[in-house]
Amino acid sequence: MKTQASALTDYFNAPLITIEEDEDAREEDLWFLPGPLEEEPDDLPPGPRAEPPDTAVIEDWAKAEGFHAVRLAKVAGRLGALDDRLLRGPEGWRHRLALIEAADLSWFAGDRVSSDRLALWISMRLSGAQDDPNALARAGWAVRRLTGGPGPKADLAAFLDRRDPETIENSAERFEDRVGAWLDVMAAAAELHPITRACMGFHLWSLAGLGQHGDQMEAAVTASRIAASDGSGAIFAPLAMGGAGGLRVSGLPPERLVGWLDGMNSAILTAMRHLDDIEAWATRAEAMTAMLSGRTPRALRQMLTEWPLVSAPMAEAMTGTSRAAVQRNLTWLENKGLVREVTGQGRFRMWRAAI
Repeated sequence: MKTQASALTDYFNAPLITIEEDEDAREEDLWFLPGPLEEEPDDLPPGPRAEPPDTAVIEDWAKAEGFHAVRLAKVAGRLGALDDRLLRGPEGWRHRLALIEAADLSWFAGDRVSSDRLALWISMRLSGAQDDPNALARAGWAVRRLTGGPGPKADLAAFLDRRDPETIENSAERFEDRVGAWLDVMAAAAELHPITRACMGFHLWSLAGLGQHGDQMEAAVTASRIAASDGSGAIFAPLAMGGAGGLRVSGLPPERLVGWLDGMNSAILTAMRHLDDIEAWATRAEAMTAMLSGRTPRALRQMLTEWPLVSAPMAEAMTGTSRAAVQRNLTWLENKGLVREVTGQGRFRMWRAAI
């Protein structure tokens, strides 16, 4: 038996093994490793070249526009006729159509703000206990954006009244970045017709991360301003007056665009018929009130052409006349069949033009 001393002597007198010899021995022991890889011939066909996503999206919408070119031209012609009529008509027509469109959009978005509640909120900031203040604020924002001001192309964040907070987590995507991505796609689609571009922007809204509560109304108002960006009379293109059918379409771009065009066509026709009715009413009201003295009849007549619904406190505040004069003239107009009371109650009564 070897002693500890002799074992140590054998260890130190053993021949040294080099690193190369040690690695060779280890590789021989690892019998389960595969052999050297053989280079396979590269005889596979080349794969398809990936296009940038924005380019692919724009090409799809360009094809859809070409497929529905005749329908698009028809809708564009009707929008041009509405633009010309509003350019030649009184300023109050734009405001009236904006109120109707905003109220219909609120129903599409699920807020369900009626035209009378919206009129009271816009004119006097009055709301009832049953009203949702956030819903009224969103509808009021829609009215402001549909009646004037810079469009979404100038500054989309200012148009939406949305900004990034001063303190934001590093991992959170900034709103400015999401807006910038959406604007880049819209700018790249500049060769498309504004109506097609509006439809594309509406359907890409949520994909760009711009969605929040009320995002459908924001997307619709933005699209309506884009669709009418080439006009000078119509500030927005009606989308919801005919039932908002074009805003509910799904599917591929050709299906979305044809539904959008049909919905816009119906909304424009509804707006034109409404202008026909209010123009005929204004002519009849002017002839019947010519015998009345004072400025109250004329002020009420102009107000009833601008607002779908009018209350006595609202008329008093906006015309600057006394409550008694407003009540007296509204009663006279009602007796002559020019206005109609729509609430059917003794308090908080509302009148509309009998068109």
